[in-house]
Amino acid sequence: MTRVLVVEDDPQLVRSLVINLQARQYGADAAPDGATALRLAATNRPDAILLDLGLPDMDGIDVIKGLRGWTSAPILVVSARHGAADKIQALDAGADDFITKPFSMDELLARLRAATRRGADRSPAGTAETTVVNTPSFSVDLFAKKVRRDGHEIRLTPTEWHLLEILICNPGRLISQRRLLQEVWGSGAGGKTNYLRVYMAQLRSKLEADPSRPRHLITEPGMGYRFEV
Repeated sequence: MTRVLVVEDDPQLVRSLVINLQARQYGADAAPDGATALRLAATNRPDAILLDLGLPDMDGIDVIKGLRGWTSAPILVVSARHGAADKIQALDAGADDFITKPFSMDELLARLRAATRRGADRSPAGTAETTVVNTPSFSVDLFAKKVRRDGHEIRLTPTEWHLLEILICNPGRLISQRRLLQEVWGSGAGGKTNYLRVYMAQLRSKLEADPSRPRHLITEPGMGYRFEV
């Protein structure tokens, strides 16, 4: 049974989430604050965590950092905070997804299903265990650093490869613009998001069947990018 830890201080929302989770054969534990969440996570080892950021004893960002010190379980932030800065901070701290309140229960459960599927295939370091990743459009050999599409090898620039590699190694996980800029171009790249737009467009033109409607290299406006198989 997949076990989910719900970290939320609103009793009504907790009750709704737990009922919906249990109705779909999930095990569910609930924590009303950050300290309890960290203790239950260490004791029960959940397969996924639904986390509010506005907790009574500590900020949810600190909970993410505490969890990421030892677990790679998917963390889905469920928060009333709407600002791009809050979303980016959560993603940079190690969250896998960000869902804004109010939300559709069906959407939340769909994202949870996707996150737990990915989490089951993820190594403790949070990277793909296999060296070859296949999609319906292209394949990537991470060890050989080669990309093939329609039976032909696709030539990528070093920058294109670095960007693709980060996304491929975090399947389904939303990677913030800030992290991509820092890892690919260095700390001085700062807010040069135009770099990302240009290189992601180049990658899509080389790899996607329909670059105008990307299926694998997905943009989350204002937040970052994700790779979907």
